[in-house]
Amino acid sequence: MLLLCFALVLLAAVLLSSLAHRTVLSTAVLFLAAGFALGPETSGVLDVTPESPIVATLAELALFAVLFTDGMRVGWPDLRTAWRLPGRALGWGLPLTLIVTALLARYVAGLDWPEALLIGAVLAPTDPVFAAALVGNDKVPARLRHLLNVESGVNDGLALPFVVLFLAIAAHDSLHLSELGTELVVGLVIGVAVPWLALRLEKSRFFAASTAYEPLNAVAIGLLVLALGKVTHGNLFLAAFAAGVTVATFGPRQREAFEHFGELVAELLKLAALLVFGALISLEFLGEIPWTGWVFAILAIVVARPLALWVSFLRSGLSTREQVAAMWFGPKGFASVVYGLLVLEAAIPAADEVFHLVALTIVLSIVAHSSTDIVVARSFERAGGYQGWRGALRAATRRNTSPGDSSN
Repeated sequence: MLLLCFALVLLAAVLLSSLAHRTVLSTAVLFLAAGFALGPETSGVLDVTPESPIVATLAELALFAVLFTDGMRVGWPDLRTAWRLPGRALGWGLPLTLIVTALLARYVAGLDWPEALLIGAVLAPTDPVFAAALVGNDKVPARLRHLLNVESGVNDGLALPFVVLFLAIAAHDSLHLSELGTELVVGLVIGVAVPWLALRLEKSRFFAASTAYEPLNAVAIGLLVLALGKVTHGNLFLAAFAAGVTVATFGPRQREAFEHFGELVAELLKLAALLVFGALISLEFLGEIPWTGWVFAILAIVVARPLALWVSFLRSGLSTREQVAAMWFGPKGFASVVYGLLVLEAAIPAADEVFHLVALTIVLSIVAHSSTDIVVARSFERAGGYQGWRGALRAATRRNTSPGDSSN
C-alpha cells in the first residue's frame, strides 16, 4: 500500500510540477500533506508507526543519498573560490542557531539541557530545496544563491556529530560516548579512502568507464561506502558526506556525469521519507503539544536563525534585502526530519517530547518557507527592474547634461 500511495502522489507531483515552479505550491508540502491525510490516525490508509522497520530504513537510505549528493555540490575547489559568506553562515550562523534554539527549548519548552542541546542540533541544518524558487532564480543575486546552496550542502554534515554527541548525552550512555570518536573516524576514513581509490583505479591504464556507465560510477562508490559503513559500524552519514566531497574534489568528470541522475535518486528517496514522516503526524499528534511547544516552534523559525545570521553578517557587505532573505530562508529541511526520526528510534527518556517539537517545527517551517520563496524571489526581480530603470534614467540624465552636449 505504501508503494501504491507513493506512486500516485509522485505522479500528481510530476503533473503539478510546472505549476509549482510558478506559484506557492510546493512538492515537499504535497508529500507531507499526503502522508498526513493517509496516515493511520487520519484516514488509516497507511499503516505506519514510528516502530515500523520501513521508517528507520527509508530515513537512513534517504539521508545517506542526500548527504552524498550534498557533498558532491561542495568540493574543496568550490569552497575555496567563494568561501567568505558561506564561511560566516557556517562558522558563526550554525553554532549560534544551535545555541539560540537550545535556549528556547530550555526556557520556553521546558526541556532539560541535554534534550535542549539535542533539539538545537537537530533543527540547526537548513535545506533550500524548500526555497527552490529563490535559489533557482537568476534574478536573485548570485552571491546569495551561492551562499544558501553551499550553506545547506555543508551544514547537514557539520550538524551530524553534534546530533550524535547530544543524543548519547541525553541517553546517559557513557559507553556510546567512548565509541563515538571511533565511529566518526571510521566513517570519515571510509568516506575519503573508498572514492579516492576508486577514482585512482579509473585513471589507471587498465580501467575506464564507458559513457553509458559513467553515471553509475559514483553510484557504485556510494553503495560501496554504504556497505562498508554497515559492516564496520562507521558513521554512515559522515561517510556519505565525506565521499561526496571527495568525488567532487578528485573526480570532476564523475561528478558531472552523476549530478542529474544522482539528484533524481536522492529526490525520490527524500520524497518517500517525507510521505512517511507526514503519516506519523495527525491532528491528535499536534493536539498533544502544549502551547509552550507551539511558541517554541514559532520562535525557532522567526528568532533563532534570523538572530544568528544577523550577528554572522554584520559588516559583511550584503545588502539589507539580501541579508533579510538569508536570515529568513533557513527551512528546517530533510536532515532535521531524519535526525528527528533517529531521536525517536533511540528511545531516550524524552524522545517522544523532542520528536513532537521537532515535527511541529519542521511542518511549520516547510509550510512557511515553501509558501514565501516565490514572493521573495519576485521582490528581487522587481527590485532589479527598478534599479535598472533608475540606472537608465541616470545615464540618460548624464548624457543630456554632459559638457559636450549642444544644449549647454
